[in-house]
Amino acid sequence: MIEIIPAIDIIEGKCVRLSQGDYSRKVIYNEDPLEVAKNFEDAGIQRLHLVDLDGAKAKHIVNYRTLERIAGRTGLIIDFGGGLKSDDDLRIAFECGAQMITGGSIAVKDKDIFLKWLGKYGRGKIILGADVKDEKVSVAGWKEDTDVQLIPFIQEYVDEGISKVICTDISRDGMMSGTSVDLYKKLMETFTDLYLIASGGVTTLDDVKKLIEINVPGVIIGKALYEGSIVLEELVRYCD
Repeated sequence: MIEIIPAIDIIEGKCVRLSQGDYSRKVIYNEDPLEVAKNFEDAGIQRLHLVDLDGAKAKHIVNYRTLERIAGRTGLIIDFGGGLKSDDDLRIAFECGAQMITGGSIAVKDKDIFLKWLGKYGRGKIILGADVKDEKVSVAGWKEDTDVQLIPFIQEYVDEGISKVICTDISRDGMMSGTSVDLYKKLMETFTDLYLIASGGVTTLDDVKKLIEINVPGVIIGKALYEGSIVLEELVRYCD
């Protein structure tokens, strides 16, 4: 089995999806993300990946009221990311109901503050975000490529105590092209104790089954749910 984690991406308080992180390729799926979250919960989902895309662009938390509404009116366990750059951003996110936060760009650009968060809040609340293209990490909402190699990057933080990583293959995200099974298999073989959450390109139930076969603990699914290529009621059968 596998932990199923639907994604809700927020722009201007609305539920949207992008393709490969491109803000010009935005599709609005629902004016009210709370309605979407409630539908997930009603189907038996327990986790939610909530991304503040306005925050990612602004480099500080923006859509915290949306987080607060969803956290206050559902029982979903929410991990929240997008533009978290300061201690104040984290304080707001946790006060508004996030149980976990995901830090990606900050872990590349300011290791000291990310490690301070890890020490203060603990490995259960801090998730490392590794957004990757050709096994190199990208930052700033995927607008900036780096020379940071994926596996050494993850290893560096595993050595510091990180236990959960969301790895998103940018080339596949929102493209409905299938998930990067070979990449995740490589990561699972390298980091045998890591709670790896696969993200990007999951299009069919067969993609989910392939991740289960290589023992990936969790998967984030977005566009496939909104476009209907995966039916939520069928998906929950595979929930961990």
